[in-house]
Amino acid sequence: MFARRKCLLLAATCAAALLSAPAWAAGGLISIIVTDPSNPYWLAEGNIAQKTAEQLGYTAKVSAHKADTNTESNLIDTAITNKSVAIILDPANADGSIGAVKKAVAANIPVFLVNAEINQEGLAKAQLVSNNAQGAALGAQQWVEDVGEKGNYLELLGNPADNNAATRSNGYTTVLSQYSDLKRVASEVANWDRTQGYNKTQSMLQAHPDVIGLISGNDEMALGAIAALKESGKLSKVKVGGFDGSPDAVAAVKSGEMQYTVLQPVATFSAEAVRQADKFLKTGKTGAASEKQLFDCILITKANANNFAGPFDLKQ
Repeated sequence: MFARRKCLLLAATCAAALLSAPAWAAGGLISIIVTDPSNPYWLAEGNIAQKTAEQLGYTAKVSAHKADTNTESNLIDTAITNKSVAIILDPANADGSIGAVKKAVAANIPVFLVNAEINQEGLAKAQLVSNNAQGAALGAQQWVEDVGEKGNYLELLGNPADNNAATRSNGYTTVLSQYSDLKRVASEVANWDRTQGYNKTQSMLQAHPDVIGLISGNDEMALGAIAALKESGKLSKVKVGGFDGSPDAVAAVKSGEMQYTVLQPVATFSAEAVRQADKFLKTGKTGAASEKQLFDCILITKANANNFAGPFDLKQ
């Protein structure tokens, strides 16, 4: 009788332990929220994070807020309702996404930010982003080599709610301002979008037909600019620089339509964010030295474009 009671007690204890075991022990859901998968950069970001999570034994779901903070907030609510064990988030807005991150933290769900930052530390367990200042300096230096040190140029800027837009533009200015005969005669916000890049370039060309170059905050806007320059018959006279390292941009570099692109190591930091989430869930620590982590960018020109492995990666 005593032995039977002991077995029953042991079985109950084991069952209770299983029920109270942390979610990571059985995998669990990692919710991945990106900006817009119609952009190949964000598509790669979501796909790589999902693949890494599944390799580590989790289930993973990718969704997109399309730079809308209300949608982002709703997606965070869904992640909470679905009992996510962690959230990988590319924030919609440096200030406007703080509230969404706070909601997840209040629900005891660790958040790991990728690609873009929020303007408050201590909420996310990690913020993993490209070294945009370093990448912009690389691009601007190459652009001067290609364009020369004299002439008028245009600039396309990303979404102003994203800190990356200002960081890249400021990085360009830091380099280009050293050349007094290089004049930025117009700039337009094209929100990281190819169609907007095309439209904004068309309007700037009408007002400034004598430009010799265009520098862009990302590849999608640059590719839109190239389409507008082709249409106006000016591509041979206007040199274009991009930023991201997208497959289409690398193809344009190889063909000579784009001078260079700056590769953001999104493949590296998207996977690393998931690995840090896994480590945090298992040990309570990310293993990183700091919350904010910068990943250096790589310049891709015609000389090394064949080393591009894709998506957003280089052959080792």
